[in-house]
Amino acid sequence: MTDAPRTPHPGLARSPFLAAARGEVPSHTPVWYMRQAGRSLPEYLKVREGIGMLESCMDADLVTEITLQPVRRYGVDAAIFFSDIVLPLKAVGVDLDIKAGIGPVVASPVRTLADVEAIPDLTPEHVPSIVQAVGQLVAELGATPLIGFAGAPFTVASYLVEGGPSKEHAKTKAMMFGAPDVWDALMSKIAGIAATYLRIQVQAGASAVQLFDSWAGALTPTDYRDSAMPYSRRVLAAAGELGVPRIHFGVGTGSLLGLMAEAGADVVGVDWRTPLEQAIPLVGDRAVQGNLDPTLVFAPTEVMTARAAEVVEAGRRAKGHIFNLGHGVIPSTDPGQLTALTDFVHGC
Repeated sequence: MTDAPRTPHPGLARSPFLAAARGEVPSHTPVWYMRQAGRSLPEYLKVREGIGMLESCMDADLVTEITLQPVRRYGVDAAIFFSDIVLPLKAVGVDLDIKAGIGPVVASPVRTLADVEAIPDLTPEHVPSIVQAVGQLVAELGATPLIGFAGAPFTVASYLVEGGPSKEHAKTKAMMFGAPDVWDALMSKIAGIAATYLRIQVQAGASAVQLFDSWAGALTPTDYRDSAMPYSRRVLAAAGELGVPRIHFGVGTGSLLGLMAEAGADVVGVDWRTPLEQAIPLVGDRAVQGNLDPTLVFAPTEVMTARAAEVVEAGRRAKGHIFNLGHGVIPSTDPGQLTALTDFVHGC
């Protein structure tokens, strides 16, 4: 595989999403939604019936169909590749599964340097279905950009150390504070895997990438700067060499937004807890993404759109603004509300 991405569709030059991500003036405020390809769509539930999550993520045709579903339904300005942040680990042989109602569960949590050394580095040969799916998607999407993604090192490390989702991240922090050599080895390993995974997606045709750090909000700014940010910086720097916009998003990261920007983001995702007018000065000369409260789609449509108008107006003060929810689409969301929301923002 060469270092150069495939030739992009000529229509991508007019993409509002890519223009906003690069700090240019788009034709309209672009919209996409985290977890737009997923559990809120009846067509998704139909095609996923009886098929496990990771099995779904490794079926190129199914990934293609699921990724396209919200683009067809909502008319969003970008597609997000349907996958999971632990898929690269599964691909290299880590014994894990995604259990319904729980999330990723790791059979043998990482505790020692030997455990880290047992995790292979990712190569394109580990993920042929990903290469195939991305290629199929960009052929179908045409002028609509595809966003590739990976999990940030801290979040992925937390799953590996805890053995699954955690509210306290106690084992993770115990390693971070008490076994810095193991922590550095683990975070370096994950950073390498994430960088390779993003490169594979971009070389296959993805037009942008997002690095998800779902659990970074569990860290103080000092601990994030010292023990997480250097590894995310490596991933984002590697993605930057590919010439595509880089989005960096975390949950509960209001106190970390400046650092997340410094880590190498072109666009900083902001969750719903931090108003955009507060976030924009923190991220510097960068675009922002977000950040309507995901629960507002359950309010009356006029309430939802009034709040969305406030987000759009606040976003005009940024170098660029991509409208999104402040976290992922909630499974019980009415797809009709997201259609109405998309149409409203496009008309602002």
